[in-house]
Amino acid sequence: MQITDNQTKAMTSAGLNLIAQALTIYDQDLRLAVCNAPFQSMFDLPAALVTPGATFEDTIHHLASRGEYGQVDDIDAFITERVEVARAFKPHYMERTRANGRTISVEGSPLPQGGWVTVYTDITSAKQQEALLRARSDALSTQVLSHAEQLAATNRELASMITALEETKRQLTESEARTRLTTEMMPAHIAHVDENGHYTYSNRRLSAVIPGRASNIVGMHISAALGQSIYAHIGPALAKAYIGKAAVKEFTDDHSARRIRTAFTPDTRGGVYILSMDVTEETQTRVALQQTRKRELAAQMISGLAHDFSNLLTIILGMQSRMGRLPDLPSDAADLIEGTLAAARRGGVLLSSIADVTGPRALRLVATNLDALLAEMVTLATPTLPEKVRLTVENHAPNTRALLDKGMAQDSLLNLILNARDACGATGQITLSQSLVHDTWIEWCLEDSGPGFSASALKRGFDPFFTTKGSEGSGLGLSMVYDMTKTAGGDLRLSNAPTGGARVILRLPYRTAMSAATGLALLVEDEDDIRASVRDMLMQLGHSVIEASNADEASALLADLPDIAMVLSDIQLSGEATGIDLATRIGSSVPLALMTSLPIDDPMFLEAQKRAPVLRKPFTTDDLAALISPNESLLT
Repeated sequence: MQITDNQTKAMTSAGLNLIAQALTIYDQDLRLAVCNAPFQSMFDLPAALVTPGATFEDTIHHLASRGEYGQVDDIDAFITERVEVARAFKPHYMERTRANGRTISVEGSPLPQGGWVTVYTDITSAKQQEALLRARSDALSTQVLSHAEQLAATNRELASMITALEETKRQLTESEARTRLTTEMMPAHIAHVDENGHYTYSNRRLSAVIPGRASNIVGMHISAALGQSIYAHIGPALAKAYIGKAAVKEFTDDHSARRIRTAFTPDTRGGVYILSMDVTEETQTRVALQQTRKRELAAQMISGLAHDFSNLLTIILGMQSRMGRLPDLPSDAADLIEGTLAAARRGGVLLSSIADVTGPRALRLVATNLDALLAEMVTLATPTLPEKVRLTVENHAPNTRALLDKGMAQDSLLNLILNARDACGATGQITLSQSLVHDTWIEWCLEDSGPGFSASALKRGFDPFFTTKGSEGSGLGLSMVYDMTKTAGGDLRLSNAPTGGARVILRLPYRTAMSAATGLALLVEDEDDIRASVRDMLMQLGHSVIEASNADEASALLADLPDIAMVLSDIQLSGEATGIDLATRIGSSVPLALMTSLPIDDPMFLEAQKRAPVLRKPFTTDDLAALISPNESLLT
């Protein structure tokens, strides 16, 4: 017969009640978790104080008011002192004589997960026997006294050993507390699972790394704590760690859309250590940097070929034009010459398209009203649609502002709408929806009522020059959208909708747009000339300006002037602290933007992007206004 949890609790409670000593366990919040019946009877406590959840403070107040500790002049101060000592969670042993004349020993020990267990023992009889022994020591024989002295010496040695062990225990407890504090401060989930997959240790960062998960997971199986979807992702890597091979796994959490990197390190004593980090922003930046490097490599390879090919096309166009002016040409020569010229011109257009794909392109992030973005898309796209093709827009992220390269986003969405139009033909339905995915992505989902993607289109749709439109298509549309999306650190996916039409999902990183009302602006810049120039820009935008040359000076001004409405700081400043350090100090208390002349692949630039909007130098007043413009009505 299987024993239930309730049966186990009942048996445990019955066992504790049979112990002669009184026993209590209080949690880290100083609330009663467990006690046995002797605890209530020893101190004659009411039922409310022996019920789980009763506070340590209320129990001490009850005992002190009843005279348990003798005469107490200031009960509140006495209680406060006892509570502070209890919160220290230090191991202790003491003996005290109660108001009723009986003597008890009190031994307490902290628990690894916080809180402590205390055992109270009535030692009145032992004390009475010791006193009686001392009173009659003159009647004892020399042999008994000698034996007693040997026992006393042995007891003193044992007491010394116990003291040493207690000190070691105290040091280990303090070391564990420091280690736990360190792990709690790290922006990562640190844990250990045993050989059966149950957590034996975990800091409380799991819910911060993977939203929606519990933080108190000690004792839970890893599959229950993380969910079956994530467990399926990490299962093979965890299995490798169990056989002694370290492993690292990156995966996307389906629920939060966050990118997680988890490292598994074998424990030689059994089990596995686990370190998990949220690398969503790092992944977005890495994807953007990889795409930029691919584009640079493609540009280097193509530029030489394009130059030579352009020269050849120029020669062909020139020769065909001269040939067209020759006298006495055959009657069908004109058509052939015109066909050759048309092919050459199309080659020139194709070269221009290749240049657009591989040429340099830098992101220009501006504060963008997503409602207005959709409205503009409808205005741009509707005139290009046949009369019987309907465009429906669904906005699931109203009243949202975000930092986007607005032109790049519009070009991508318009390209997708035109592709959907071509798929629908003369009649059909196109649906464009906009939403936020767990404050990580802005997502646009476009579906059409056309025939859907073929198997080859799903596989090769992003390949340059791949097209299903025959001679009508260049095969660069989706490729350019893919390139722009990856350059921005986003993601593009092709699939077929359940209704049979095509579905394209475009995701771009969601970065909250800075919303600073016109007012007092703090400008932090260590170069006098640049500071004067940027100050003029801010004043043109309606801001009053106060200035600082380093992060420490800026921090002091922020502390003294609560009316500062926004901060604009360079990343590289004089002194030890950087603009990134200043952003960390400010947190979310004041809107902040950073500016820099660092290249986009510099580590400081990449780190800065995680903290605040970043403006590349040099910039104009319009560039600055686009980044820090006041939060006008979202309906405009």
